Amino acid sequence: MRIASLVPAGTEIAWALGLDRQLVAVTHDCDFPPAVRSLPQLTSSTIPAGATSREIDHLVRSAGERGESTFHADAQALRAARPDVILGQTLCRVCAVTLDQLPTDIGSSLRTIPLTGESMEGVFADIVRVAEGLGVTDDGRRLVEALRARLAALTRRVAGRPLPRVACIEWLDPLFKGGHWVPEQVALAGGIDVLGVPGERGVVIEWDEVVAARPDVLVLMPCGFDTRRAAEEAGAVTGRAGFADL
Repeated sequence: MRIASLVPAGTEIAWALGLDRQLVAVTHDCDFPPAVRSLPQLTSSTIPAGATSREIDHLVRSAGERGESTFHADAQALRAARPDVILGQTLCRVCAVTLDQLPTDIGSSLRTIPLTGESMEGVFADIVRVAEGLGVTDDGRRLVEALRARLAALTRRVAGRPLPRVACIEWLDPLFKGGHWVPEQVALAGGIDVLGVPGERGVVIEWDEVVAARPDVLVLMPCGFDTRRAAEEAGAVTGRAGFADL
């Protein structure tokens, strides 16, 4: 079986299921495990590498108003990869190529497996769905059991400790609060998410809302940025009035 992935989560799930040798192509954003970087890339972004958070937001919004995406699937590379199955997502056109962007002429026998999770349980369901679709159902269930055990161990480790108030920022300019599974992750790690609601999308918020939430910890986690890039643009938050008083 030849597997192509159009979303980093799909790549990591396939790898965790022991199907690394069946992976034949991935996205330009896939970087874990490091070995996937050597595989052919099926996607690209129209956003310039040096664009600021504000510029990226403008480009994304403009593309959305035109009914377009800032991510593109390379039809030629996809045909060259000759996949039997494509792993993709339907959750967010801003974050990655969606399955509805696939070329219509790639073959009627090609199967697609969607990742649709909006919560931790949704992510676990995605893992099982991928495992079932790839013929390794038992491996998928064992993987989910192992992940649940790790999370249970984490919650035991932090039990009884003071609960810090945590504000997760998913985009820096404009400000977006973290959504979907992020509030659950904060809770599992022993914190209280003071902005996000489990399962809901991250949305634009005002800086006054962040200040009013009185966070003890501010997590800057801009979508698509690595730690270096996030640190470079942290001034969009740390330079705001009232930051020093948090």
